[in-house]
Amino acid sequence: MMDVTERRDRVLAAVAAGIAGVAGSYLVTGWSPSFVIRPVDQAIVNLTPGPVVTFAIETLGDAGHLIHIAMAFAFAIGLFGAVAFAGIRLAEPADRSLVGAAATGAASWLLAAGLTGDPAQALGVALPAAVVVVVAGSGASSAGLQSSESASESDSPAVGASTAAVDGVRRRTLGTVAGALGFAAAAAVGRRSLASDDETLADAPRSEGATARLRELDSASLAVESDDLHGMVSRIGEFYNVDIAEFDPEVTATEWSLTFTGETGSERTVSFDELIDRPVEHRAVTLRCVGEDLNGRKLDNAVWTGTPIRPLLESVDPEGDCNCAMLRGEDGYYVQFPVDVLAEGFLAWGMNGRELPTGHGHPVRVLIPGHWGETNVKWLSEIELLNVEEDGYWEERGWEGTGEVKTVAKLWDEGITELDDGRIELAGHAYAGTRGIERVEVSTDGGDSWTDAALSDPLPDGDVWRQWRHVFDPGGTHEVVVRAVDGTGARQLREPSDPSPTGASGWIRRTVG
Repeated sequence: MMDVTERRDRVLAAVAAGIAGVAGSYLVTGWSPSFVIRPVDQAIVNLTPGPVVTFAIETLGDAGHLIHIAMAFAFAIGLFGAVAFAGIRLAEPADRSLVGAAATGAASWLLAAGLTGDPAQALGVALPAAVVVVVAGSGASSAGLQSSESASESDSPAVGASTAAVDGVRRRTLGTVAGALGFAAAAAVGRRSLASDDETLADAPRSEGATARLRELDSASLAVESDDLHGMVSRIGEFYNVDIAEFDPEVTATEWSLTFTGETGSERTVSFDELIDRPVEHRAVTLRCVGEDLNGRKLDNAVWTGTPIRPLLESVDPEGDCNCAMLRGEDGYYVQFPVDVLAEGFLAWGMNGRELPTGHGHPVRVLIPGHWGETNVKWLSEIELLNVEEDGYWEERGWEGTGEVKTVAKLWDEGITELDDGRIELAGHAYAGTRGIERVEVSTDGGDSWTDAALSDPLPDGDVWRQWRHVFDPGGTHEVVVRAVDGTGARQLREPSDPSPTGASGWIRRTVG
């Protein structure tokens, strides 16, 4: 039987094989649906109860994603490590390291292919794991042979030789683990070097149209002192991004289609080429995440290139008693909308003059004016007209679903700047969906008195934020309070509330000075 030291060495070698296998998968597939971590992570997401998801969103924020992806890595490494451990044991009785490696490689390949559905890419797991077993198995066999030979000569030398052999195995095991970690690091660096930037829109006139809108928004931006507080447009790389899982579907424009199904006068499938041949618009649309904190940073604006959805919707003659539709994405996400609300939507394939990035729904996503960001389905593939209302993904987990955004004025750290003359500049963004922003009110005495802030010019799009700016003399410490008034005259809700289930609310308060 193996003693504790031997078992520990075998476990370490098995873990090294698991790490190498996962790293090999990443080197071959990148952060794609074929990466062996994806199905494990998806299973964790699907099996996590709604209350736990809500707790993670409200308590952990973005760290919640890191936790469940870390769990997926740990589980996958353990799974392939267990396969490798069996292979290492198989190689122990004699010099059968190749047998153990072959068994590990075959079992790892079958497991990876079953998880990902991609037999070719599964070789990325099998080969590195098998190599580690060869190294670990040959080391164990050599140690066993040295120990046996020493024991046949004399007892005293045998003890020293056996100890030396065990030390050699331990060094080889630690070297194997270090090698696996090095391979994992090299795989990460190698894949990152292969990453490419998003492409500009293929059709020049469309790019030019988007560029013209971007210039229009830039000219509407307020002049503020802080260089870190972006103006009317968020850069693509800084635009917030939240999905139900960590791995984005990979859908090419050639493969993509949108199908209208269910209670329709006639079903219809629209290809990407057909979609982009329709009338093109470049809309400024702001998105805000329902799960963000009151003064959170999941609020951004972009110029989106696409086409209105109403003509397509009308062409299929929507029917059904509930006058509602379920939108579905390639990632398994689904949201229900009233048909009348959906008809105001927009099918976007471009963002800030570039092709829609994968993380934002390439090749096509939907944008519904004035609604929470989570309702704007990415990688849109189907619109099913329903006869009876059904809950969407987040409604099943206790959230509101497709409600309208709440009015908010933000004041982030980079919006608080001391000017050269000693005064304090406060600046930020305010958003109220299609209701628009009428004004932003600022108090520097905890809410006893209020002053209207300067606002950026309103834009005709109807679902876009406005910038605000206010300057005051500090003279000590001030409790700054910020609130917005929407286009209907309704003021931002005063009482604070958690994000769940209808989005965070309350006045923004900061201590300045």
